[in-house]
Amino acid sequence: MNAIDLEKRLVSGIKKFFSRQGKTKAVLGLSGGIDSAVTLKLLCEALGPESVTAILMPNTKLTKQSSVEDARKLSESLGVKYFVVPIDGVLERFEALPWQQGGIAKANLNARVRALILYNYANTYACLVVGTGNKSEFWMGYFTKHGDGAADMFPIGGILKTEVRALARHFGLPKEFLEKVPSAELWAGQEDEKELGVTYEVLDELLPLVLGKKKIPKGKEAEAKKISEAIKATEHKRAPAVVLDV
Repeated sequence: MNAIDLEKRLVSGIKKFFSRQGKTKAVLGLSGGIDSAVTLKLLCEALGPESVTAILMPNTKLTKQSSVEDARKLSESLGVKYFVVPIDGVLERFEALPWQQGGIAKANLNARVRALILYNYANTYACLVVGTGNKSEFWMGYFTKHGDGAADMFPIGGILKTEVRALARHFGLPKEFLEKVPSAELWAGQEDEKELGVTYEVLDELLPLVLGKKKIPKGKEAEAKKISEAIKATEHKRAPAVVLDV
């Protein structure tokens, strides 16, 4: 599917979803990365920029100032209302817990605090919370449960990272978004591809084959196995909570 057709389908899907929910306004977390930038652009086309709010939520100890500035400039160029809400103060409150927080728990807390802020705004102004995750990361479980995995809809959740990049080029997004090394900035020096253990190009080539149980190209069996194992290990993150039938 080319970028023009993909854009049309996604915009149409957003419009239909909001219409079914009886809502007209959206709020999303804007990080300065390519996924949230593309999502913001799609929301503006579907709902109009006057109906979209972006919230920039830096952890000033980890979030690069350039990420904040990129997100701010994009919001202004699209005519979207935005707020900058540093999360440091909220994170610091968790230092008073009567146990020593684990490293992953502290990292995931960034995403979970941001989800709280987004839903606080959504509840206040009758918005829907829009997530910014893509298909590649969704199936690898590369998101925080009840954090960036918490949303009312994911416009790009059905398209691969390489397709997100194609949309970004189609939209003419600034080079900062196209050239930036993907990172959730959950700790110093964190990079998405290093944590995933595979490049997005290889992941996007093999993921559809793994999901479709199709033949894996020779020489890429190890990467395919890694993807299959990640899908299985993170199944609980994509499933609804279990309700016991007694």
